Amino acid sequence: MQPIISISNLSKTYANGFEALKNVSLDVRKGEIFALLGPNGAGKTTLINIVCGLVNLGTGSVRVGGHDIVGDYRKTRSMIGLVPQELSIDAFESVFATVSFSRGLFGKPADPAHIEKVLRSLSLWDKRKEKVMTLSGGMKRRVLIAKALAHEPEVLFLDEPTAGVDVELRRDMWAMVRGLRDTGVTIILTTHYIEEAQEMADRVGIISKGEIILVEDKDVLMRTLGKKQLRIELREPLTELPPSLSSHALDLADGGDALVSTYDATADRTGINALFLDLAREGIAIRDLETRQSTLEEIFVGLLEART
Repeated sequence: MQPIISISNLSKTYANGFEALKNVSLDVRKGEIFALLGPNGAGKTTLINIVCGLVNLGTGSVRVGGHDIVGDYRKTRSMIGLVPQELSIDAFESVFATVSFSRGLFGKPADPAHIEKVLRSLSLWDKRKEKVMTLSGGMKRRVLIAKALAHEPEVLFLDEPTAGVDVELRRDMWAMVRGLRDTGVTIILTTHYIEEAQEMADRVGIISKGEIILVEDKDVLMRTLGKKQLRIELREPLTELPPSLSSHALDLADGGDALVSTYDATADRTGINALFLDLAREGIAIRDLETRQSTLEEIFVGLLEART
């Protein structure tokens, strides 16, 4: 399947000499939710702004739906919706007028039924006659999304879409994004909330210092780079680890009331059975067991630390 976005050898250096992007190549599949993760200054927003036509291309090429963003910029821009980080909305217009105007900017004929559908999907229909300036920050964020969807784009960029909104509204937006993906819209998401990527994304890309350092299916990433941790609660506390347990990757926790073992769950031999046998030989009684998987955040931090 041809990717809906194809970025090839893209580099961008600003006039002050700052190299924002370094030979970035990336394909985004049609109909997926792709999360782009990276620290501040990593190049996420520059990359998005180039694809959306807001920042001039440096070197390399970008195609959207098979169309070059420079040679066929009208077509590519009509295919893209962007929800920026900043709340830049005409404060004195009504919600309905603001969203309708965005549709007209892309040369689309008036379609009140579509605008109603978008506003209802974002729980904005009851606010349609209100001036944008009277809305809460979370509702203004919803208006930005409605504006981006007004012209029925095939690709939607969400640049930190839930920054500054409460947890309940964030989950409402997650549900809305999944619904868009189900209709065939491709979603590219940048976020500082790692749980957002872990909750929603089909694939994850990690960018650091202007370079893409990894692109992988989220589930594969969790499976191959994630570690599992086994927590063993003891019936009697230990003051130190017996020498017979030194071959195991163990740490004392909670003042000796627990042992923690970190292991690779994908390995042929995890060593857990041998650990239990050695604990039994030492007469160490177990009260409870708990396992947990590494989070995407821990994987992300580990990858960045490995690059420094």
